[in-house]
Amino acid sequence: MGGGALIPAWTELAGAALGLLNVILLVRRSVWNFPAAMAMVTLVGFTLWEAKLYAETGLQVFFFVVNAWGWYLWYTAREPDQVAVPVGWMTDRARFVWASATALLSLSLGWMLHRFTDAALPFADSVIAGASITAQILLSLRRIENWVLWIAIDVLSVALYINRELYFLAGLYVVLGIMSVVGLREWRAAARG
Repeated sequence: MGGGALIPAWTELAGAALGLLNVILLVRRSVWNFPAAMAMVTLVGFTLWEAKLYAETGLQVFFFVVNAWGWYLWYTAREPDQVAVPVGWMTDRARFVWASATALLSLSLGWMLHRFTDAALPFADSVIAGASITAQILLSLRRIENWVLWIAIDVLSVALYINRELYFLAGLYVVLGIMSVVGLREWRAAARG
């Protein structure tokens, strides 16, 4: 598959390259991760649509909007003379609420895609999409738990993308998984201050 006949493989490769840049900037807690992310999700969205991964295609639209919101939140949260933003942990109650909402969203989306579309692997696609929505919102809110979710998402995404023969994206998510572990370590250290 590798990007399909209509969308050239360069969109998959360019999206992967921008994804790496995005996560490098995220690990460093740089507000400039957001423009890279917005360009990345645009290119990746075309690639995923061609692969009939509709939940993840829609997710890219969501990511574009939430990255614009996150850009604003991070820009206003940082000290004027610093690039890095402060980060923190969620409460136990917030973790429970976010986990419950993520499970409900993922199952509902999976059922709809299974019932009403020709989506490839609708439930696997939807679990990744639902968890990604939560992780992206938590990232915008600068919560350290976002990295734990991204690690799980990265592992699942590698399997899904290999199944759909999207090897550039699978490779990207292997690297993103490693970088997510680094991001978790760096943000934990930043929170301890």
